[in-house]
Formats: sequence, structure tokens, C-alpha cells
Amino acid sequence: MSRHRALRARVRRGIAKWPVLIVVFVVLIGLAWLAWSWAGGVLDRRAQALAKDCSEGDSVLRVAATPSVAEAVAEVARAWSATRPVVYDHCIAIEVTSADSSAVLDGLTTTWDESKLGKRPHAWLPDSTLWANRLSALNAKLVGSAPKSVGTSPVLLAAPEAAAPVLKDFRWSDMPEVTDWSKFGQSWGRFSVAMPDPSANTASALAIQSALADGKGPVTAESLGSDASKSKLSKLAAAVPPEVPPTTRDALGRLGDSATVNAAGFSVTPVSEVDLFKHNTGKEAPSKPLVGVLPAGPAPVADFPYVALGGSEVGEAEQRAAQAFREFMTEPAQQAILARGGLRVESTQDRPSPSPGVSWSAVTENLVAADATTTQQISSAWTSADRGGQVVTVLADVSTSMKPRLDKVKAALRGQVDRSVSGSFGLWEFARDLDGSKPYKQLAGTAPVTEKREALRKAIDGLKTSDGSQLYSALAACYEAAHDGFVAGRVNRVVVITDGTSDGGIDLKGLKSQLHGTDLAISFIAIGGEVDKAALTDIAETTGGSVSLVENVDGVDAALGQVLSTKA
Repeated sequence: MSRHRALRARVRRGIAKWPVLIVVFVVLIGLAWLAWSWAGGVLDRRAQALAKDCSEGDSVLRVAATPSVAEAVAEVARAWSATRPVVYDHCIAIEVTSADSSAVLDGLTTTWDESKLGKRPHAWLPDSTLWANRLSALNAKLVGSAPKSVGTSPVLLAAPEAAAPVLKDFRWSDMPEVTDWSKFGQSWGRFSVAMPDPSANTASALAIQSALADGKGPVTAESLGSDASKSKLSKLAAAVPPEVPPTTRDALGRLGDSATVNAAGFSVTPVSEVDLFKHNTGKEAPSKPLVGVLPAGPAPVADFPYVALGGSEVGEAEQRAAQAFREFMTEPAQQAILARGGLRVESTQDRPSPSPGVSWSAVTENLVAADATTTQQISSAWTSADRGGQVVTVLADVSTSMKPRLDKVKAALRGQVDRSVSGSFGLWEFARDLDGSKPYKQLAGTAPVTEKREALRKAIDGLKTSDGSQLYSALAACYEAAHDGFVAGRVNRVVVITDGTSDGGIDLKGLKSQLHGTDLAISFIAIGGEVDKAALTDIAETTGGSVSLVENVDGVDAALGQVLSTKA
């Protein structure tokens, strides 16, 4: 027994080494993680500090907003400024200006007038995608990114208080047919809808689209060219009151100043809900608010798209800032600001209060809007119907470079002739030595479309390419003929479709010496990048016309519709 005790006394039990190693390893990992986190935090803080130092300096993001929402957008801008936004190491300040969409479009596509509009914007918030479509038709490069809606507003009929209850079952599709209040059991006489120029007033454009749509829409190029659509347009144009105010704002003012139904010279006018809300609650609010009537059936809706602009005047920092502000505007807190300003947004059902004359009726179904090209065609079709239509002479480039493009140019011209309700149309072509030594040829004299529709189609089909491109000599002859055939009291214009420069004949100075002023506008649809933009702009501005720059021939149809939808 003593031997066993002696053996136990000599044996010492040691501590195993592997648990100690594990503990040490874990401790080292933890220390490493803490060190890495600390270093990463330092780097992040240094990066943030560097950014907040605005190493690239300050930059200003300028946003032009349609007047009805400019105040709300400015409030959103103040909230964004409070976050101290930094983009590409630029500290961003933001300025919001209120500007009519027609003025912004004109400024962006011609010469921006800072004395009237302030500095040129980097982003634009009009009341409808109609304006983005028009900008794209005139110069697609000016649209920096796809427009994104920040809120909506249905189109209503603004009516005097006494008339509103009578119109509770009115539908937009009734507009071409209803011409007398007796339809509603009233003895107020003629029923007429004031339709301020749809090329400059969104509510009018959307109301016309709704009147043409079957059911929920959309209106298509095919349906627009049908006899049924042309009949509706004719009836709508015939029902236009003798004196239509130039803008929706003016029409609301006239209605609001009238003591009785029809005293304004018309019965009602289309208006977006938010515009009516602003009219009834603004500084010039009428003593009795106008009442907004939401017609039965699918409702046309203004979609208030935010458009980040492009072009050489917009730097990379401004482009990124414009996109960042767009995303900020769609966050719930900012959407609530826009809702308080009168827009409808998905994240809240809150409505401004008080809101005299506006009941915020539920919209159960939206009209499906026409696509961008058809939208332009609707505007030009209306212009062809209203007050006898325009007197249009087209001069088409048939030089060799146009060969791969000519079929689509023909299709655009045929579509315009087929959709025209009234007005006059003529066709010339130019290249070199087309008619003996003349670099031009008249294929169809300018005459009423309804009398020469088939002859015009044949003339368009007869366009074929040839050598040369003596643009200025051909334009001088075409312009002189159009001037000799000028029709007083109508819009007269020459439209030139070309993809190149003049390569002979008279020069630019010689052409300009033969122009007579701004009564007869020359507008250009310039395809591709080989045109002399400066020269075309010079000619257009001299005559009160415009220049539409389309990157490829697919844009000709929309550009032609845009050019022929304007009334100046």
C-alpha cells in the first residue's frame, strides 16, 4: 500500500494546452476585429469629413416647377437643404423657381431668357409628361433621365356654383355632342367648353384626349386617323366659343368673375384639381369659389413628372444632384408635403383643408394615356381642326443621305395628311437638278387637305432620292411661293425635313435677304448629327420658327406632330 502512495506522490497532473490556445486565439480575433472597426470608423469619419469639406466647392441645383406646385416643391427643397447634401464632393444648394411649362419648354429649346425666367434650370417639374414628350420631340438630348412622377392630379371641369350639380352625370365623351344646357334640363342657352390652346395648357390637351378615347383608352395613331375621331374633332372645334382665353388661369379668372352661368362667354373649362385648389385659395381667389366636377368614367390625370435635364449646360454634379433630389421627393415625409400642396400621392390620403370648391372625389379609373408619339399627333390633329386649321408647306430633303430614312419620312407625312381634319397642306422636295437645273420641285401645291387628300398621298409616295442638297436655294423658292399664297387669319408655316447641309446654290446670307419677317415661320426637323444647327437656328429665329433635333428618323413622326401643334 505504501508503494502505491509513493507512486501517486511522484505523479503531477498538468493543465492541457489546447484550451489555452483556443482562448488566446479568440482573444486575438476579438482584438483584431476591434482594431479593424476602429480603423474603419476613423476612415469613414475622415471620408465624411473630407466630403463635408466640399473639396470641389459649392454647386447650385436649380429646379423649375409649374406654378401650382412650386411652393410645395420649395418646401421639400428646404427639407433637403437641411440634410446638407453633398454630391461628388460638392456642397449642394438648391433653388426652386415657379415657371409656366410653355415658357420653360420654349426657353430650353431656343434661347433661355434669364431676365424673364432666371438662370437656366438643371431639373424641371411640369404638370404632365406631355411636356417631357414635347421636349424630347424637339431635342431628346435635353432629357437627362426618364421622367418620374412625384404626384398626380385628375382633370376636372371648373364650373360656376349653380351649374356644378347639374353636371354630375357628365362624361368627357359627351363633349363633342353636347352643345346646349337643355341636355341637362336647363334654360341657360348654349353649352360650351373653353379649351385654351392645348399645345400650352395641359388640362385642355388631356380633355381632348379623353373626348377621343373609347372607354378607358388609349387613343392610338390608327384610331386618331379614323373618320369617327375626325368627326369628334370637327364637332369639338365647332363648339369652341368665339373668344377662348389663352390660358387655363385666364379661363378660371373669367369664370370666377361671372355672376351667372355663361356670363363669361363659355360654360366650363378643364382644369387640374390642384390648379383649381390653388385658384380658389390663392391671393386672387373669387368671392364665390368655382366648383370642380369630376366627370363620370375614366379620368384623365396630370402626372407631374420630375425631369432631370441634360445638355452641355448641365454638369455632372448637377445631374447627380438632380437625381438625388428626385429620390428625396418620393420619400413619405416629402410626399406628405406635396399632398398638403394639393397633389395626390400613394403614401397618404390626407387632403388640404379648407379646400373650397374641391371635394377630392375618388378616382375609380384612370384614362390610359396615349404614347408619346400619338400624344403629339393628337395635338396637331386638334390644331388642324381648330378655326380652319393651318396652312402648311413641307420641303423634304431627298438627297442621297436620306435614302435609308425616306420611307419613315413618307409614313410620317402620310399620317399627318390622313389625320388632318381641315387646313391646307403642300409638298416640295429638294436635292439638285430635280426640275431641269432647279434644285427643287413642287409635288403638290398648298391647298385644302379635304379637297386634295388623295393627290397629297400620291405626291408623298412619289418622293425619291437624288444627288446634291442645295437647301438654301430650294428653301428660298419654297418660302417665296408660300408667302405669295399666304392666307390671312390663319397660321402659315414652312416645315423643312433634312439630314444635312447645303452644298451649293445661294448661301445663308443670300437666303436671309429674301425672308420677310415672322408672319411666315420656317421650322426645321433635323435628323442626325450632320446638320448645321447654328444656321438652321438662325433661320428659324429670324422667321419665328423652331428647330427640332431628332437623333434618328424614328423621331420624325413625333417631331412633326409637335411642330404642327403650335399656333405660333
